[in-house]
Amino acid sequence: MIYYFSICFAIIFIVFVILLVRNNKLDEKYSILWLIFSILVIILALCTKVLDKISSFLGIFYAPALLFLFGFIFVIFYIIHLSTVVTKQNKSIIRLTQEIAILKNIINKNDNDNDNDNVNNNYKDTEVK
Repeated sequence: MIYYFSICFAIIFIVFVILLVRNNKLDEKYSILWLIFSILVIILALCTKVLDKISSFLGIFYAPALLFLFGFIFVIFYIIHLSTVVTKQNKSIIRLTQEIAILKNIINKNDNDNDNDNVNNNYKDTEVK
């Protein structure tokens, strides 16, 4: 029974991931791992003898628990991967924010210099008259 549940859940999950990609809510590069994992779950649920052999080799007495162990390990690695992506993006955001602040400072300084030149030019025009 648990094998059928795993197969149904994996198929529903594949459809869900594909819909997220179609609606541009998930990038293709992130969806590939989820799709591969779902297909792997389907294969392992269909090939119960392979799953039984792997679980007995690892000393796991309840073979379907191996499916959940694989899922848990996959999610842990994926969370670590996403944490590195977030860290990289956070550093990029900080760097870009600093660059924007520097550019705004340069623009404001140039605007102030131009305003001072205009004031000096207006003063000279009034002197000549």
